[in-house]
Amino acid sequence: MTDAELRIESPSDLESISSVTELAFRDRPYAGGDEQDVIDRLRASGALTLSLVAILEGELVGQITFSPATLSDGTGPWFALGPVSVLPEHQGEGIGSQLINQGLSTMEELGALGCILTGNPVYYCRFGFEVSPDHAPENEPAEYFQLKLIGTEKAEGTFCFHPAFYDDDQTRRKI
Repeated sequence: MTDAELRIESPSDLESISSVTELAFRDRPYAGGDEQDVIDRLRASGALTLSLVAILEGELVGQITFSPATLSDGTGPWFALGPVSVLPEHQGEGIGSQLINQGLSTMEELGALGCILTGNPVYYCRFGFEVSPDHAPENEPAEYFQLKLIGTEKAEGTFCFHPAFYDDDQTRRKI
C-alpha cells in the first residue's frame, strides 16, 4: 500500500486535477467522460465542499470531491462523494482508499449526517456505504445508489445531488 501525502487542493493543482480525473475515467464503461467538468462546475458554483489531492513523490496522482446533497425531509447537512480519481498507473495502491477515508473523516468533522454516492457497491461497502434504493433520486440507478450514515441513525425521504452533476435534462452524469 502506497502512503501518499493528502492535502486540500490549491489553485496551482487545477490543471493536474482535470488531467488526473480525465485519465482515471477514460474508457471506463461507467464514465460519462465529463467527470473533470463536474468538478469544475462544482467549484464555479461554490459547491465544492472539499477537494483533497494525493501527492506522491511531488506528483498529483489522485483527487476526491465532496459536495452538498439535499434530502427531501429538509434535514442536513448531507454530502455527496465523487468523483474520486487516481492515475491509472497508481490504481490499486490504496490511494483512493486514503482519499475516501480522509474525506469521510472531514465530513464527520463538518457535522455531516451522512454521505451519498452512485457507484460500485462491492467497492464502497468497505467504507460503510450501503445500497439504499428507497433514498435514490428518480434519475439515479437505484441499484447503485448508496448511503453512509454518519451523524444520524436514519434518513427519511429521497436525496438530490447538486445540479452540477446533471445535464440540462436532469440526466445523471456518470461518475
